[in-house]
Formats: sequence, structure tokens, C-alpha cells
Amino acid sequence: MSEHSRLPKDKSGRRATREVPDVDTTRFRELQLAEDDVSGQRLLLATLRIRIPKGLWTGPFSSGNPNVRMEVLNRADVSKDVSVSDYWISGQPPGVWAREIARYPDVIKVDSLAEVGEGCLYRITYRNPPVIYFYRKLGMPIQLPIHIQGGLIHWEVAARHTQFQEVLDHVRKVDPGFQVVSLRRRPLRNHLPMLTDSQHNLLTQAMAAGYFAVPRAITLTDLAKRLDRSKSGISEAIAIIERKLLESAMRPTPLSA
Repeated sequence: MSEHSRLPKDKSGRRATREVPDVDTTRFRELQLAEDDVSGQRLLLATLRIRIPKGLWTGPFSSGNPNVRMEVLNRADVSKDVSVSDYWISGQPPGVWAREIARYPDVIKVDSLAEVGEGCLYRITYRNPPVIYFYRKLGMPIQLPIHIQGGLIHWEVAARHTQFQEVLDHVRKVDPGFQVVSLRRRPLRNHLPMLTDSQHNLLTQAMAAGYFAVPRAITLTDLAKRLDRSKSGISEAIAIIERKLLESAMRPTPLSA
């Protein structure tokens, strides 16, 4: 007997059809399973596809040029409310996109840097979108590079479960129709408990400021000023953190999902 023949009939005598859960619903069920991980020793790794909200230059620019691919390569603070990032943008010779981008009200300055591959590098200074303040509040580094095309942003998130729930709440307000492209859970690396609370806090702040970005988004001097600490003290503390992480990474301790 086939599986379909075992399904009950409705009032008209026709066989019922089995509902197939949509992909996002399944992923959210997987996400809910993470709530039982009260130890907090797991990271959620996700890719979200989000419609860029109105008022951000990347939204109308990429929507108006749907075949253009964009990558946000880095980000650094210019001031509390202004950031600068290097963007790789496909499709036109050097400087062509600069005139169009400069017309958007949240863009302060556009510099054309170099031709790379099938596109160009631009250094763009802009007023912060709300997500910058949101990530600052959580103390989380933004995962780079960020991919943008056709008015959609592919946002990579790596966070503990409680932080991830806050990220989802924020994203729902920005785009209620957002999609979860991928979702995985991984244990925190075994070396993290080796760091003291102050070392872990310094590592998080340095990552959020872009100190470990490539290219580096903030100098050691500026990082020390931002954290109100001496340059030599910050340098020594980061060297100790790096040594601990390196020693741990060299140990043969495989990760398990």
C-alpha cells in the first residue's frame, strides 16, 4: 500500500495531501532547539537575506543596478555617528559609480581607489545605519565581507543564542520578510575559557573596532585612546591574548558539531 493511500479521505472522498513544511519554518524550529542549551557554550552561525531598508544608499543603488555586485570589505569609525568602508563594486571603470553614489543623502564622501578584477574599489564615508548602533550595544563584531545585490544584503551572524535572538528581533523590524539562508550550531572553541573576563572583553572590543581586520581598520594608538588605556598596556595585553589563542589553536583538539 502506498503512503498516499494510507492518508485519510476528506468529506468529498479525496485523499488528503501531506503538508511539506517550508524551509524557513524548519530552520526556526532548529533555532528553538538551541534554547535548551542553557550553558551558553554554543555559537549560532547563520546567513540572513534581508531587504535593505529605505534611507540607506546601498538599497536604492543596488536595486537600481540589479546586476551590480557589491562587497563591504571593512569598516572603521570616523566619529560616533560616521563610518568609512571600502567597497568593491562590479561593472564599471574606475570612478564611474562615484558620481551616482555621492548623490545619496547618507553618503558624505566617495573616493575611487583602484580597479580590481571586474570592478573597482571605493572608499565611502557615510552616516551610520541603525545596525551599527545595534552591534555596538551587543558588543559584537560585524562579520565581513558583506555581500549586496539587487537591494538585498547577505548578512553573516556568529553569536551566542541570547544575542542571536536579539539579532532576529532587530531584523524582523527592518524586514519582516527576511529569509534564513543557512543556520548551524557549533561549540565555542575550547580556548575561550582560557581567557580572563578582562581579556575576553578586550578581544571583543578590539574585534568590534576592526583592529584584527584585513586591512586593519584602527591603529593601536587609536584603539588605546578609545578604550582609555595606555598604548603599551594595550599592546602587551593583546600580545598575551594572541599567544594564548595561538597555543590553544596548535593543540590537537578537534571541534565537534
